[in-house]
Amino acid sequence: MTIDVKTETAALLDKLGVDRAAWSTGDMVSHSPVTGEEIARVKTVSAAEAGKAIEAAHEAFKAWRLVPAPKRGELVRLLGEELRAAKADLGRLVSIEAGKIISEGLGEVQEMIDICDFAVGLSRQLYGLTIATERPGHRMMETWHPLGVVGIISAFNFPVAVWSWNAALALVCGNPVVWKPSEKTPLTALACQAVLDRALARFSDAPKKLSQLLIGDRAIGEVLVDHKKVALVSATGSTRMGREVGPRLAKRFARSILELGGNNAGIVCPSADLDMALRAIAFGAMGTAGQRCTTLRRLFVHENIYDQLVPRLKKAYASVSVGNPLETNALIGPLIDKAAFDNMQKALLAARDEGGSVTGGERVAAASRDTAYYVQPAIVEMPKQAGPVLEETFAPILYVMKYSDFDQVLEEHNAVAAGLSSSIFTLNMQEAERFLSADGSDCGIANVNIGTSGAEIGGAFGGEKETGGGRESGSDAWRAYMRRATNTVNYSKALPLAQGVSFDIE
Repeated sequence: MTIDVKTETAALLDKLGVDRAAWSTGDMVSHSPVTGEEIARVKTVSAAEAGKAIEAAHEAFKAWRLVPAPKRGELVRLLGEELRAAKADLGRLVSIEAGKIISEGLGEVQEMIDICDFAVGLSRQLYGLTIATERPGHRMMETWHPLGVVGIISAFNFPVAVWSWNAALALVCGNPVVWKPSEKTPLTALACQAVLDRALARFSDAPKKLSQLLIGDRAIGEVLVDHKKVALVSATGSTRMGREVGPRLAKRFARSILELGGNNAGIVCPSADLDMALRAIAFGAMGTAGQRCTTLRRLFVHENIYDQLVPRLKKAYASVSVGNPLETNALIGPLIDKAAFDNMQKALLAARDEGGSVTGGERVAAASRDTAYYVQPAIVEMPKQAGPVLEETFAPILYVMKYSDFDQVLEEHNAVAAGLSSSIFTLNMQEAERFLSADGSDCGIANVNIGTSGAEIGGAFGGEKETGGGRESGSDAWRAYMRRATNTVNYSKALPLAQGVSFDIE
């Protein structure tokens, strides 16, 4: 049965409680990569309206920061409940708008639920320290306070999860949020706001304009970045985008969390469990049609096992199912648009020019329409790491290279500009521990015997170098959303100075 994507989109938006006026007669055309057809016309905001929204968020901050953190956590708990109720519909909408297979769309919403659970617990654990002081009769400690308006700029490939990573933490930390989603995925953003609005309706202590959505183009993002009342911007996107956002925030001394490019690599050592490695590589390199920041893009295979692993990998690539995620059980859905397809073909051509041998990469005619772009994932055997291998192409391309020396492969692994995710497959403890050590992987995520994709919310997510250095989600990432104060209390009747300084006055 052929699914009418536009009709189903309208039904899902209605079911999720999104006002029809927001997506039926607007000025931004929304397309589904599943078919390439128009599915909605979304209402955008002007730069002036965006500025007013930020001012309103700042007023909300003045009230929200005074609500006790555990009470703020109650709002996020209610958001988690609403997301559980909406999971099937929101996950389906993610698949329609971002082209993800059904299990990945549902998995992204589950990630939202998980971060809400994490943030609820965090609301009672915003701990400071008691610090030893050299002055008798004194106590020194640190306290953490709400920071201010948090701006969120998200990308198309995780249209809802990235918002939730930031929003759940920002809200329990006492901050309002203002969100600019990708122009390619505005409908899921509207749905998330509707879900949060239902949680807010059940919560009595939230000020107005605590969470706002700004749908628009680059100019709206610039307002968010430049407005002096936005204390922190968490921006997910390309390194090119980060090069513009970072300096603009630094110029006004605002904080940034930058989640940028990731030219991720894996190393397969002689002792590796090849069955395990094969499965991890396949998902890491082909999942989400290669459109994850954590996608496996470079693979170094030891020369002694190269001829055992690579033919099996090629066989898996040739047999993987590519197709409409709404109508089939295919494992690979579409690329987001024609530009993504063109960039993939450009990279494959450049790889051939560097001596690469390409298997796959062609458009899948049976699944594609004139306006939808399905591709066979590509394996490219390269004689060395050069040309397009050194750059991130947001598509299912895996560059495979031989190695012989472990020290040398570590250098090759780290010899790219990005530093997000990495993995090694080995049963050799020395290799595993070296990979995780100070002179091993230089990435923010380093895994042993699992792939580069599929990070859990409990760990801080982010990377080094041109990945931006920011951290979101778990661990102590919450600290970025708060300001720290060091406090000293003198409960004695004297006034000793630190470092033995004497400053006596009559």
